[in-house]
Amino acid sequence: MAKVVIFHAGKEEYALPIEHVVSIEKLDEVSPIPHLPNFVLGIVKVRGELIPVLDLATILYNKPSNVETGQFLLVIHTDTLQVGLVVEEAKEILEVPDHAVKDVGLLAYSKTKYFSGVINLENRLITTIDPDVLVESLEGMKEIKKYVNEQKAHQN
Repeated sequence: MAKVVIFHAGKEEYALPIEHVVSIEKLDEVSPIPHLPNFVLGIVKVRGELIPVLDLATILYNKPSNVETGQFLLVIHTDTLQVGLVVEEAKEILEVPDHAVKDVGLLAYSKTKYFSGVINLENRLITTIDPDVLVESLEGMKEIKKYVNEQKAHQN
C-alpha cells in the first residue's frame, strides 16, 4: 500500500509518492530569473530555502499555468535538488493498494519516462510521476542547481 499526494495539472489528476513531498504551499511572489528554460518560472524562498519553481503545465502540455488563479506550490525533494512544482490543486493524500497501480506502455516513450504508472481506481485514472526522473530529465537542471547553490553561498 503506497501513499501518494494527488494534484491537478491541466485537466488531469497526477500523483507523487508522499515521501518526496516536503510541503504544499500557496504560490507567492516568484522572483524571475532570466535565460532559463520556459518551464522555470523563477525562484522562491520557502522556510529559508531557495526553491526553483517549475511550471508543471508547461512541462506536461507546453502551455503555461495561469499563475494568477491561486495556484499551489508542491515542494518536492529529489536526488538532484528540491524544487517547487506549480499545480492547480493539491487536494488529497491517498493510500493506494498495490494492485491498483499499473505499469504504462508510455514508459518506453522518451518524452514521458517520468510517468511511473497509472493508479486505476473505480472511477478515476491517476498518472503517477517519478519526481527524480522528472527533474533529472528536464533540460537545464544542472545549471539551475548550480545557480541555487551559488545563491545559498552568497546568503551564508
